[in-house]
Amino acid sequence: MALMKRQSLVKFDAPLCETIVDTPKPQGKEVLVRIERCGLCHSDLHIQDGYADLGGGKKLDTTRGMTLPFTLGHEIAGVIEETGADVSKHLIGKKVAVFPWIGCGQCRDCLNGDENLCAKQRFLGVSIDGGFASHVLVPDAKYLLDYDPLPVNQAATLMCSGVTAYGALKRLVDRPRQRNLLLIGLGGVGMMGLSFAQAMFKQPISVADLSAAARETALKNGATVAYDPSEADIAKRIVKETEGGFDAVVDFAGNERSMALAVAAVARGGKIVVSGLMGGNFSLPMVQWIYKRMTIEGFMVGTLAEAQELMALARAGKIKPTPMKEEPMGDVQKWIDELRAGKVVGRIVLKN
Repeated sequence: MALMKRQSLVKFDAPLCETIVDTPKPQGKEVLVRIERCGLCHSDLHIQDGYADLGGGKKLDTTRGMTLPFTLGHEIAGVIEETGADVSKHLIGKKVAVFPWIGCGQCRDCLNGDENLCAKQRFLGVSIDGGFASHVLVPDAKYLLDYDPLPVNQAATLMCSGVTAYGALKRLVDRPRQRNLLLIGLGGVGMMGLSFAQAMFKQPISVADLSAAARETALKNGATVAYDPSEADIAKRIVKETEGGFDAVVDFAGNERSMALAVAAVARGGKIVVSGLMGGNFSLPMVQWIYKRMTIEGFMVGTLAEAQELMALARAGKIKPTPMKEEPMGDVQKWIDELRAGKVVGRIVLKN
């Protein structure tokens, strides 16, 4: 039997290391995909740590139910190598992106098309083995998306940073006021958001990030204004320059400082969508919330239908590619360390 190489989590809060196992054989509706690319996401760092930061020194244990060694990675694109008995052999050899946000298929959320909300989820690279490997076993062919003629790197990153940014921005479509839009946090998801926002909205798009390099990259890629959140009295400046603040804000960072900026910068009657998972605790005086008539919505990853919508837009050439860098799969731990240190602009995509 052929062997499968994996960059495995063998201990929480420890570096990944290579493990070699028998390549799984697909059964029933399962499909085996030979991985060509897998994007590196900040969520991979949280899983490696074994906890999420709740703020105030509190941590959410994310290790429960996980069996080690475990394979991280959920932004996957590759080639169908083998299919189970219930899947057409004609699919073998097809290039596909893999939708990773897979539910149980039986609960109320799954039956409603919201598998990303499933309490018994089977998320690739989160609950079941994912893409930092030579192969991945996908539970059903319906989670495989044709990406031709897109570059394989772009196809892979659409499955997490892409669908997360797209879904978050969709929560702002068709609101009555559309004067302006602020994106906070310019990591891989935030840069995707900047690209998508230009295709989805007509209003000027401003950005905010602590990194000067990220701000400069955003301005080169279509942002109208780039703010430094560490600047003194930045919130007052924003409110003055925007005549009352932003009607729409997406927080792609999701920490205490980014949310403080979002609340200060949002206009009366505006909406904030939070999709970042940097962690921490957020509190807001009830009077301020009500006086501003603000809406705050949490959002994490999209549905299969939204992934299909996004893929269709990208294949039609309506979305500009975002900054990304290709690196060998075997160097994944090096790039986890770089991402953790805040030294990555755009997305790292790992290549087999």
